[in-house]
Amino acid sequence: MRRRLVAAMAALSTAACAGGANPGAAPAPAARLPGIVSTEELARWQQERPVSVIDVRTDVFTYLKDHLPGAVFLHTETLRASRGGIPTRLLDPGSYRGLFGGLGLAFDRPVVIYSAGETRNIDATFLAWILAGFGHPEVYVLDGGYFKWQLEQRPLVRHYPRVSETTFPDVPFRPEQAGLDEVRAAMREASTLLVDARSPEQYAGDAGAQMRRGHIPGAVSHYWQGDLEREGFGYVWKPVERLRREYRAQGITPDRDIIAYCNSATEASHVYFTLRYLLGYPRVRIYVGSWTEWAEREELPVERGAGQGSGPAP
Repeated sequence: MRRRLVAAMAALSTAACAGGANPGAAPAPAARLPGIVSTEELARWQQERPVSVIDVRTDVFTYLKDHLPGAVFLHTETLRASRGGIPTRLLDPGSYRGLFGGLGLAFDRPVVIYSAGETRNIDATFLAWILAGFGHPEVYVLDGGYFKWQLEQRPLVRHYPRVSETTFPDVPFRPEQAGLDEVRAAMREASTLLVDARSPEQYAGDAGAQMRRGHIPGAVSHYWQGDLEREGFGYVWKPVERLRREYRAQGITPDRDIIAYCNSATEASHVYFTLRYLLGYPRVRIYVGSWTEWAEREELPVERGAGQGSGPAP
C-alpha cells in the first residue's frame, strides 16, 4: 500500500529526539520515527492489541457527540501556555508527564492521534512531535482523521473509555526545536533554510492577527495543507515521491538545515512531520516562538509580498 510509510521509516534512528534514560530508570524500547497509519490498519490494530487513541479535535462537544472507540479527548491548547509573557510556549517536561500519564499513555503500546481531518491535522502532528521529543517508541497520526473514519462507516461511540492512569516514563524531553537566536542566525547562513508553513495570504502580509504582517526575510512559503490531497470525500497525505518532488522544486532539500515556523508552531509541525518523519530529512526543527514571537519584536526585520516560493540557493 502506497500509504504505508511506517515500515519504511522504522529503521531510521531517533536519537536526536529520544535522548537517554535517567540513571536507574528502566530502559525504554527502541524508538522509531513517528509515521501515519491508515484507517484500515488502525481498525485491525484495535482488534489485535492495546492501542492508545487520542482525539485532538478542537471542540470537546464534537467528542461528546461521538468519537473513535477507545479514544480519549485532549485539547491541543493544554499542551502550551504563556512563558515570559510570550504565548503558545511549550510546557515543562514534568507537566507533560503528568498530562500524558492521566491519558493512560505508556511506552509499551502504540499511540494513534487523530484530528477532524485536513482542517486541523496540525493538532495531531503537534502532539506527535511532542511525544517524539520524549522518545516514545510508537507514535502515529491517523491519515485522513475522523472524517475519513466516519465516511467509511467505521464504528463510532459515545461512551468514554475506562482508562487507567500510568506513570509516564521519566526520560529527557528533547524536541527538535529552534530558538529566536538560531532563527536570526539562519537568515545569514546559506546552509539553513526557513520554511513558512502558513497560508500564502499570511506569508505575503495580506492577513494575520499579529501586530505586524509578513514573513521572516528569506523564508520559503510552503503552505502545510499543500501536503494533502483529496481521497474520496476526505484528505490524506500525498504519496511520498510526489511530496519529495514538490519540496525539492522549492529548494527544500535534505542537505539543508531546515527550520519550520508558522504562527504558533502547530502548522509548522505538519511540515516538520512530512519532512522529518515521512521523507526522512535528517535536520529539521520547529521555531516554537514562530511569527507570534517574531512579529512582536519590532527590532526584527519583516518582509512582505508573495516572493518566488523558493529560498536562497545552497
